[in-house]
Amino acid sequence: MSALPPFLPQPVVVAKLRAAGCVFAEDEARLLLSTARTSSELAAMLDRRISGLPLEHVLGWAEFCGLRIAVDTGVFVPRRRTEFLVHQAVALAHRTAGSADRSAPLPRPASDPPVSSGSENLTAPGDQVPRPRIVVDLCCGSGAVGAALVAALEPVELHAVDIDPAAVRCARRNVAPDGRVYEGDLYEPLPATLRGRVDILTANAPYVPTEAIGLLPPEARVHEPRVALDGGADGLEIQRRVTASAARWLAPGGHLLIETSRRQAPRTTEAFARNGLVPRVVESEELDATVVVGTMPPPSAPRSRPRSGNRRGRIGFSG
Repeated sequence: MSALPPFLPQPVVVAKLRAAGCVFAEDEARLLLSTARTSSELAAMLDRRISGLPLEHVLGWAEFCGLRIAVDTGVFVPRRRTEFLVHQAVALAHRTAGSADRSAPLPRPASDPPVSSGSENLTAPGDQVPRPRIVVDLCCGSGAVGAALVAALEPVELHAVDIDPAAVRCARRNVAPDGRVYEGDLYEPLPATLRGRVDILTANAPYVPTEAIGLLPPEARVHEPRVALDGGADGLEIQRRVTASAARWLAPGGHLLIETSRRQAPRTTEAFARNGLVPRVVESEELDATVVVGTMPPPSAPRSRPRSGNRRGRIGFSG
């Protein structure tokens, strides 16, 4: 076995990163050293990071919900706070019965062992397996949210959408072969057969006000696509478009989840209620995350007003 080429000592890597302003220099050095295969590759990666490229673009991946998500250069980097949206979606999916218009559950082959899905509502008695939950992820970026939901909620029928061709290519790598990724504007490329059948609809839509883009750190402002950041004049333009059409796609009892900021949450909640969803706000202080959840009521149920208080969401995949 040939010896590996000599690497820069870790203290040297740490010192170079710290001099470039990297706050978590020790952690970044560890990741660079563990990823680089040769000393020349390490030097190139270090130069790219020092020049300001996001660490995830340098590595080619980001850790998200325990998964390694491929992140190509120029694609929005999934944030840790967005894991809270995933946790909330998983908890809701475990309590969701699924669309009422689905046909009978699929029969289970005789050779298969009994199936336990963790959700009695989606499991039929006897020799049957649960119907897949239908999940749609809009503004999917790298596909991190969809990949995490597939990993946590199997079986899932996943449909993800993004308007950015680079993001679509990246997402297809991350969700294949478990989901379909479409290029287009929000709901436009989705199959019409999904209307009224979606159990979980997620959207990490851009919510930075246009005038605030210039205040973002250079890693985001320079190296991530503006279409993934710019939410319009008040930051809520894309959220309003997602919310306005959600009721056409959600199954009765289905849920829309949108990541937003604490300051914007009241207006996001109003948009949910205005478009026929029953809204509530959940927050995580640990992750500095805010998610507005809207539930599609049965056709005969009266529309409810927004709940006045926020609820602190629990972190984790349990319901």
